[in-house]
Amino acid sequence: MAKRRYEIDMTSGPLAGKILSFAMPLMLTGILQLLYNAADMIVVGNFGSKTSLAAVGSTGALINLIVNVFMGLSVGASVVVAKAIGSGDTEKASRATHTAVFISLISGVGVGVFGVLMARTLLTWMGSPDDVIELSTLYVKIYFAGLPATMLYNFGAAILRAMGDTKRPLYFLSLSGIINVGLNLLLVIVFKLDVAGVAIATVASTTVSAVLVTVCLAKTDGCCKLYFRKLKISKNELWEIAKVGLPAGIQGSIFSISNVLIQSSVNSFGSMTMSGNAAAANLEGFVWTAMNSIYQAALTFTGQNMGAGKYKRVRAVCAWCLIIVCAIGILSGMFVFLFRNTLIGIYDSDPDIIAEGAKRTAVIAVTYAICGAMDVMVGMMRGMGKSIVPMIVSIFGVCGIRIIWIYTVFAQFHSLFWLYYSYPISWVVTLFVHILCFEIMKRKLPKEDIPTKENARSAQ
Repeated sequence: MAKRRYEIDMTSGPLAGKILSFAMPLMLTGILQLLYNAADMIVVGNFGSKTSLAAVGSTGALINLIVNVFMGLSVGASVVVAKAIGSGDTEKASRATHTAVFISLISGVGVGVFGVLMARTLLTWMGSPDDVIELSTLYVKIYFAGLPATMLYNFGAAILRAMGDTKRPLYFLSLSGIINVGLNLLLVIVFKLDVAGVAIATVASTTVSAVLVTVCLAKTDGCCKLYFRKLKISKNELWEIAKVGLPAGIQGSIFSISNVLIQSSVNSFGSMTMSGNAAAANLEGFVWTAMNSIYQAALTFTGQNMGAGKYKRVRAVCAWCLIIVCAIGILSGMFVFLFRNTLIGIYDSDPDIIAEGAKRTAVIAVTYAICGAMDVMVGMMRGMGKSIVPMIVSIFGVCGIRIIWIYTVFAQFHSLFWLYYSYPISWVVTLFVHILCFEIMKRKLPKEDIPTKENARSAQ
């Protein structure tokens, strides 16, 4: 099957350059997605009310808690489609594509309705302060009203990534990002809509990217072409998507539970600390999304090579992804740390908010490379079709340690330093266990590659 100009041949040729070629557009796409939220926070921090930055920034953990199970299914869809492409099974790739898109529409509507109805109740359970909760509730309700578009974009982009196409999602998000920033400025500065303005801008721009990725799939040639009349659930593909995606989604949601507990602990220090924490977390998000592009590369390259029966190449994918992600994490993390005051000041010029944000950055940014390596190991195992083990390890290693830490060490000392230190401690322990699990799985792989229909055709 000939590769088209937007696709990357992941099953042959040198790996390092192809991993970077795959990851760079994905990295820029992730950065653009973060700029959505950063633009929201910068605009409300400088032109909104006093508590607007805290209101927008403190909702991320709650939103992720609710949507991560279904976002995990997009990971499963990416793995299933990648394996089908690697093995040359075009019919299976098509069925998985249509099943994934159908899931995105159903889950988007269902979770969106739930989020709109339960927004204030959930924020109350998180301990949002009285001076923040009204604006936070408004932001969350508008965000969830636009969730169907968010789901459709993420599932569609996951299918394109499985094909080796990371460039077109970047183009789509670039356009919608410009729309987002323009609407932010218009709705907040001109129309004085404050938090509602940035929420509306985010939903509108995400809808644009969802429409573009849907049109792209409908017009593409090959096994992942989208036909609206074929949208339905295929049982076998649904099972395979769920087998990989549900553990990934459950892991993400339980991660979010620990982050909700951390956010609740941050909330106990007041709105000034909430604002500083939100700004610092958004900055760190740029480091994370750069590293996450390598996680996506590990996931997709492993999936295609497993499908093609090229097991030796899977081992090489792991080595290169670890080298690249550690380099990215160390360099970008140190940049954020060294220029933390200036960067946090972009969000809000208040010296007290800058000081509060710097407390978080001093602990997390310099250790973030450990998180990147941990995620790569998870991506390798998910790409191999093993999603239960990394889920269990991550739940107990990351979430368990953080929850215990909050109720023991943090409860004893009750300082932001000890709260934030729960992150690197949990990363180190979980990375070590993930490496052990991967080594066990790797030994069970065949020592020699197994020819498939696809690589047999390539060899002719």
